[in-house]
Amino acid sequence: MNYENILLEQIEPAIWLLTVNRPRSFNALDALTLKEIHRAALEVGEKEDARVLLVTGAGGKAFVAGADIAAMQGMSGIEGRQFSRIGMEAFRALELLPIPVIALVDGYCLGGGCELAMACDWILASDRAVFGQPEVNLGVTPGFGGSQRLPRLIGRARAMELLVTGRRLTADEALAWGLVNHVHPADRLRQEGLAMARGILEKGPLAVKLVKEAVQRGQDLDLDNACALESEVFGLCFSSEDQKEGMSAFLEKRSPDYKGR
Repeated sequence: MNYENILLEQIEPAIWLLTVNRPRSFNALDALTLKEIHRAALEVGEKEDARVLLVTGAGGKAFVAGADIAAMQGMSGIEGRQFSRIGMEAFRALELLPIPVIALVDGYCLGGGCELAMACDWILASDRAVFGQPEVNLGVTPGFGGSQRLPRLIGRARAMELLVTGRRLTADEALAWGLVNHVHPADRLRQEGLAMARGILEKGPLAVKLVKEAVQRGQDLDLDNACALESEVFGLCFSSEDQKEGMSAFLEKRSPDYKGR
């Protein structure tokens, strides 16, 4: 599939990389870019050999600096709502991929960029990354899920502070607040992301997919129903060849040879 504003490539067996590729505009998100992210998520989801997706931005100055303000400035209310829905659908498609999706954030990660990163399963940041939801500075609210995902990730009070003041966080602050998982030197970010992806490839493919599904489905359930869901998923694992291979390998003190079935 051909893309204009993103790059989608398999960089190693089972590992895919999605790059927002508008470096002259700091990878700002316009409608076409959002639609291409959506298409790319669907494309990766159809690939049986895809087991990890990394998401990043081109140019070294920004992951994504935000939505394209020049494209938004003249929108009507109806056009603004449609633009928001395009972004919501794109990021939800990314979020619902059955494989781990890891954001590699270098440089500015603001507004729509922060919303894109939060739609990934977790974030690895460079030491020069900057995070924020500064939409109030422009007289608008977040439009791609920022007001909903941010409180779920870092708590209501901290999210409200960022959303209402437009304050930016350094990479270390984002780490302390629980927005990112790890901070690495900028020149090692991609290598660290690849190392993490390779580690995931050593695990049971079905178990990885099922644990992601359990977390996603269970996080908005009450505890009793969430735990019941976990029991169902746990039991389902025992119908797989991967479970037999994984436990046999452990008892036989060898590395497992998973088949993903």
